[in-house]
Parts: sequence; C-alpha cells; structure tokens
Amino acid sequence: MLTKSLQLIDREEKVIGSSMKIRMYPLVADKAKRARIFDVDGKEYIDFTANWGVANTGYCHPKIIDAIKKQAEKNTFASFTTVITESGIELAEKLIEITPGDFEKKVTFGLSGSDANDCISKLVTLATGKHRIISYFGAYHGQTMGSLSMSGHTAQAKFIGTGNIVKIPYPYCYRCAFDKTHENCDLTCLRYLENYIFKTICPPEDTAAVIVEAIQCDGGDIVPPAEYMHQLKKICERNNIFIIFDEVKIGVGRTGKFFGFEHFDIIPDAVVFGKPIASGLPLSGVIARKEILDSSVATHMLTTGGCPISTAAALATINIVVNEGLMKNVEDMGNYLKHQLLELKEKYEIIGDVRGKGLILGLELVRDRKTKEPASKETAKICYRAFQKGLIIFYVGIHSNVLEFTPPLNITKEDVDTGLRILEESIIEVLNGKVSDEELQRYAGW
Repeated sequence: MLTKSLQLIDREEKVIGSSMKIRMYPLVADKAKRARIFDVDGKEYIDFTANWGVANTGYCHPKIIDAIKKQAEKNTFASFTTVITESGIELAEKLIEITPGDFEKKVTFGLSGSDANDCISKLVTLATGKHRIISYFGAYHGQTMGSLSMSGHTAQAKFIGTGNIVKIPYPYCYRCAFDKTHENCDLTCLRYLENYIFKTICPPEDTAAVIVEAIQCDGGDIVPPAEYMHQLKKICERNNIFIIFDEVKIGVGRTGKFFGFEHFDIIPDAVVFGKPIASGLPLSGVIARKEILDSSVATHMLTTGGCPISTAAALATINIVVNEGLMKNVEDMGNYLKHQLLELKEKYEIIGDVRGKGLILGLELVRDRKTKEPASKETAKICYRAFQKGLIIFYVGIHSNVLEFTPPLNITKEDVDTGLRILEESIIEVLNGKVSDEELQRYAGW
C-alpha cells in the first residue's frame, strides 16, 4: 500500500508542470517547527536547507506568526504601487538604515528574487544611459527574462537572454577557469576583465553595472578571495560602473552578518534582497542609490509587491535576526559545522572541497581528487539516502555535485550532530552501492 506521501506525489504529477520542479526525493511537507519538518505520514526530518535559504528564523517562529495575525486582522492587502501602508514605509526605512552607504538610498518591493533582479537589469541602464551589464558564469539571479539573462547557471541555459549581458568567470578557485593555483593566480580573472573584456566586447564607458554574489550560491557555494572583491570594487569606481550585490539567498544574517558583502568591507550601489526577508511570505526588493530607483516612473511595478502582511512579517524577521542572537548562532554553528565537514573530508576521498561562510556551506563531491571529476550521480544518491534516514539536504553547483548546507539560523548543536551522523551514514551507504540508479529515476533534481 502506498504511503500518503506517495499517493499525493502521484496526484501532483498529474496536475503540476515539470517546469517548476526540482524534485530530489518524495517529501510532502505537512508541519514544521524551528529546524524540523514533518511529512504527511508523520515522519520527522532535520532540515539542513531552510527550504533554499528562506526559513532563516526557523519554521513557525511565534513572533512571525503574531506579526502576520495582527496585520491580517487590520488589513490583508493594499497595492503598494498606488496605496501606501505604514508597514511598507517602516520596512523601507529599516532596510535603508541597516544597509551601508552614506548616500541617499531608496527601496522597491517585489515578490521574488527573480523580479528584484529583473528590476536591476532594467533600471541601471536607464539610470546611466549605458547599455551593458557584466555578470558571472555560474550565477543564479532568477527565472524572469531579465534575471535569467544575467544568470550563468546551467538551469537557465535553455533560454537565450537579452543581448546586453556580458559574462565573466567567477573566482571559483577550486576549479579555476584559467587553471591557476593560489600561488600563481595574481587575480588573472580580474585582469581578463580589464585587458580583454573591457578592450573588446564590453567597453567600460558603455557598461552600467557589475552584478555579483558575495557567495555564489547555486553555482556551488563558492566564496571568492577577499582581494578579488576589493579589486573589483576599485575597477568599478575607476570606470564609473555601479557594483550590485545579489543578496537574495545569503542576506538576512546567513553569513554571520546581515549582508554577505559586509565581510569584504564594500559599499555597494545597490543590494538585491528576497527569499528569507519575510520568513517565507513572498517579498523581495532592491535597496539602491536614489538615482537608480528614481530613474523613471512606473517602469517596474508588481501589484502585490510590498503586501502589508509580507512587510509586517519582514519587520518581525529583521528584529529576530538582529536582536535575538541569531547571527551569533550562525557564527558558532557555522564554525562547528564546517569543522565537522572538514573532518569528513579527511575520511572520505569523495569529498573534494569544503567551503562557505556562516551557515551557507558547500561540500563538493568528486570521483577523483586529482582530476576533480564531478560525482554528480553520487551527490544525488547521498541526498536521497539522507532523506530516507531523516535528513533534508539539497545539492547545487553547475555540475550538480555540491551538497549545500543552509539550515535555519537558529538550528541547535543537537540537530547539527544528528544531521551529520545521518550524512556520514548516507555517504558510506552510497559508496557501498546501497542506492540504485532506479531509485532516482523519478527525482531528476537539477
């Protein structure tokens, strides 16, 4: 007899289009609390994902629920494009206050990271009168045409984006595009930008902005060298080019600071936010120089963007992250988790690299440490086996071979230890051939 989960998955396959699916195992969520998820059959899971980095405050935080209830009792909706709400104004003021930069800033609201990045793709060209934007191979900025055009991930490779985007290699030191090592690197990837890209296909005088992730998340949880970011900022300043940070996934405390770019002591011209800002309610936006967001009227509007229930939840989210010690827990649990993953690397040859910052960590799996051949199938199998044993983990990367760790920011050491035990057991069982190819046929993942 099929479980209720499998019955629901059979129903779901008949009615939900494949275009919105990244299915890694048969999980049908019912309830959730803090860093635990319960499926419709009553099985309990430790969550190492926060559902793609959304549930930063954990699931069903009482202060989030209270904020939603109070706002819903007052008013469930007003379109911020035309009808102003106090919570929307207060949220914009708070975001401006906590975002570095002593210049005039403004805010826009949307529903997802995709439309917020779409906003940037349009407005920086209007603000500057320049036509081109530089982004990165491996970047994941979203699924709308403007955001996918700026993306460099395999997930968007089926589409031809807009022609004004020029992509350059991200400083992916484990897989350097120029076959350099730390000893002989000399930031070749940045010299490539100045000596080749600027001098050929993308003249700086016609380049409006560079959009970059402080940690390239879906590209493989890659942390760039600090010097790379410092030099990139100087290049932008010399050439009067805006530098934009996409903080959709790593913002709101995940790295141990409110924004990931703060680790590099850089002041961006614009910051894109989304995913965790409202603890699961749809909300995104841009915090940027006034001249960017005032560059035109009525050119980027979403009717339900800035919904009062979402903005109320966002205000509560910021308060929890900033004032309840979550970023300290990120630092403590992030350091502990990374240390434990490094110990696993010493034990298992399949682990080629451990990297990350705070509670966004990546475990890159390879079939051979010397050749670095991606262990993509093994990665999918480890995720699947971990699910079977009670741990939820996802995988990312342009080769689909990086296990990603983005648990709720209030995860406990007990949950981390239990999750790690399950992870190690899953690695061992996959290496011993206990997960068949047939078991994964239904779950294609990326």
